Amino acid sequence: MNAYQKCYLDDAMRNLGEAVEYAVLKCSLLPDRFMEMFIAGGLAEGFERGVPRYVSGMSGTELAVEVLHRAGLHKDLSPVVDTNTYSEEYWSGWILARYQWECGLRFRDIIRFLPLRDIIRMYPALHEASEERFVYAADQIRKRTVKEARLQQIRRLNDYSQRMLAERSGVSLRMIQQYEQGAKDIRKASTSGLLALAGALHCDIEDLICD
Repeated sequence: MNAYQKCYLDDAMRNLGEAVEYAVLKCSLLPDRFMEMFIAGGLAEGFERGVPRYVSGMSGTELAVEVLHRAGLHKDLSPVVDTNTYSEEYWSGWILARYQWECGLRFRDIIRFLPLRDIIRMYPALHEASEERFVYAADQIRKRTVKEARLQQIRRLNDYSQRMLAERSGVSLRMIQQYEQGAKDIRKASTSGLLALAGALHCDIEDLICD
């Protein structure tokens, strides 16, 4: 089931593409950092439901500026410009909006198995292919990661190895391995251990224990 009416899709794709491009190329933000702010600021929720103000009522640059303002970044923003380019950053936001519309998932769930940085890496192989080709490729990635433990998904999203997570959280490497392999149930972990993992991974405890 599509996320919202198709009449908004072209604008939504263009706006998210322009927003990502502006945030990354004009404001020097990491792609996944921008997505974190997009989600945390509440704009992603409106966007994924097709709220006209977000998908069509403002430009992509205005959308990005709103995201940055809600994140508390009010100063030293680059001037608002119309880039009219087709960079890999633009394409990543553009095709992400298409995929979200197609699958109806929340952005926060999509980036757990397909971070924006990984979409950018897909640009050379897929930017000239059909949109359906990307949707198929993304779905295959989604199917491969469904079986992964939530801890493993979030760890990968943070670009942490198991050893790095152990060092940052204070939870033993062996325990992390057992959680990810399913040998131990993370839902039965101590509160202190869950808090340490969630703190190191910049997420909520619920993100680690919910299916």
